[in-house]
Amino acid sequence: MWDAITQWGGWGTAGTGVAWVVTSCLLIAGLIGCIIPILPGHLILLFAAIAHRLMLGREGSGMEWWSFVILTALMTLSQAFEFAAGAAGTKWFGGTKWGAWGALLGGIVGMFFFPIGLIAGPLVGAFVFEKWLAKQELKPAAVSGVGSVVGTVAGMGMKLLIGIVMIVWFFVDCFWVG
Repeated sequence: MWDAITQWGGWGTAGTGVAWVVTSCLLIAGLIGCIIPILPGHLILLFAAIAHRLMLGREGSGMEWWSFVILTALMTLSQAFEFAAGAAGTKWFGGTKWGAWGALLGGIVGMFFFPIGLIAGPLVGAFVFEKWLAKQELKPAAVSGVGSVVGTVAGMGMKLLIGIVMIVWFFVDCFWVG
């Protein structure tokens, strides 16, 4: 049965259109996932490129093997930004290493309390760790917490930017490079 399906002569014309529809839907879902943290946006974008290559082959897709290396590196970079952004914001606003660890831990815990936890988690984590573990006064602990929020928002912006770069690279490789 599978051989009959894959050897059907209509896949040459209809298959390309279906492949582009599937790829486009995955690219849109991936971009939405770069904004809404519930979806693994960058992973979906990488999967869109892989699925496109599998559906159309090397010649039909225009995708080169090294594009998957580039897309995987961008996805990894995005994940690093996501985890480190709150901690970096805390340090940038003058927080201690305890505040940075609190922002990191608060960000991880906050993911389970979507959407408020995405902002409140690093804020509370940095504040609590600064206040009780680093023995900071109220104002420096609060400033450290605000720094974690600024860092988290900057990290979300970087995630979106990297997602857009991944989509642009996909199209560049499909139409100009490959």
